[in-house]
Amino acid sequence: MSILAIDAGTTGVTVLVVSAEGEITSRGYSEFEQHFPKPGWVEHDPEQIWQATLRASRQALTNSQNIQTIGITNQRETLVLWDRKSLKAPRRAIVWQDRRTSDIVAELQSHAELIRTKTGTSLDPYFTSTKLVWIQRNEPEIWDSVVNGNTVIGTVDSYLIARLTGGKSHITDASNASRTQLCNISTATWDDDLLELFRVPLASLPTIVPNYGLLAETDPHEYLGIDAPITGIAGDQQAALFGQAAFEEGDSKCTYGTGAFLLTNTGLKKVASKSGLITTIAWQAPSGEITYALEGSVFVAGSAVQWLRDGLKIIKEAKDVEELANRVADTNGVVFVPALTGLGAPHWNPDVRGSLFGITRGTTDAHIARATLEAVAFQVTDLVRAMEQDLGKSINILRVDGGMCQNNLLMQLQANALTQRVARGTVIETTGLGAAYLAGLGFGIFPNFESLRGIWKLNQEFEPKAVLPLDNWRKAIKASINF
Repeated sequence: MSILAIDAGTTGVTVLVVSAEGEITSRGYSEFEQHFPKPGWVEHDPEQIWQATLRASRQALTNSQNIQTIGITNQRETLVLWDRKSLKAPRRAIVWQDRRTSDIVAELQSHAELIRTKTGTSLDPYFTSTKLVWIQRNEPEIWDSVVNGNTVIGTVDSYLIARLTGGKSHITDASNASRTQLCNISTATWDDDLLELFRVPLASLPTIVPNYGLLAETDPHEYLGIDAPITGIAGDQQAALFGQAAFEEGDSKCTYGTGAFLLTNTGLKKVASKSGLITTIAWQAPSGEITYALEGSVFVAGSAVQWLRDGLKIIKEAKDVEELANRVADTNGVVFVPALTGLGAPHWNPDVRGSLFGITRGTTDAHIARATLEAVAFQVTDLVRAMEQDLGKSINILRVDGGMCQNNLLMQLQANALTQRVARGTVIETTGLGAAYLAGLGFGIFPNFESLRGIWKLNQEFEPKAVLPLDNWRKAIKASINF
């Protein structure tokens, strides 16, 4: 008995086969192309995401496992449109990192309090809502098709489910819906006031469903001959929180991927942030009960290392950054603010750009590599401090996951910057694992939350060894914002 988990990330799709004991038995991975049509614009071809899903699934299914059920997790906030019948996309998806709607965000500032009250989010190009306004203004033919009911709207989870089911299901889960700025997070329903504000027709949107239960059914003719229910869906960061078995109020995790995302479970309470964080739906049970979380989002983490690889070309592979950064004992005064797509929480400034400070004739590629890792640790530290301020208590231990957490130097720098313990589990692919847990719970493979709690195992704990001062980082952030 196996669970198939599809993790459609920002740069590629990972597919995991997970046993009834919660162990990953096989995996597949396939990248898809990143499109940058203009500075600050980021797009994905939905068809390429689907083809990557098929390729990764074939890799994971080489042993012909008996798939009982399917879970899905995905990059959030990314806007996808597709034809209701043919399932073809009339344009590329606008990715969560895309900053083209900065001017629209500025226009809507008078509605910021309404949006925050209903959605728990700040006005920012990050979210799906203003991407829809941009389509209305710049691609009226596509928008007319939305209004006429021929083209539908969704996030990546909705699009994949449409492809998996041959167009029979147009659904999204409560966690993904909560990231669109169209959903009232108190009720997990589309909000009339927000739909009117952003001029989005309700009929174009997917039906919001709980995060686990019998949600949809695949079409074997469309998906590799697999006839199985889809019983778990969640946005990637909520899935990672679930995969870390962070089921208790106060449990916290940070995922280091393309960006870095800190979430703390706040239970049944919506905690309104005064520190620039997001109040979000973590997951919704079939009973309708909603668990909430506070979230801080760093837009650039792993993508800063990709820039070192692809832009500066000082490393050949992303994993090489640890060895390069370890060649020096410190950054020799170099500070990097990796605002390559603006600043996320707690600053929420889409117009800031990346900056390097403290460069001298003695600066080497190793200093810049180490400054990049320190910048990731500093950004996450800012989030933790903001989170602690909102919660009124300390986060004593931070559970970590995502590809970048394999970097031992980064994890040690993180512990040093936080002056707190950092715990890495044996499985770092907790986004996919969380989707599998939700699917297994929804299908009945796992009887309850307690049965999942015992699966999490510690790989390594990082204790603070030295204080990593943040003074220069704070000055660099301020200077970057003022530039």
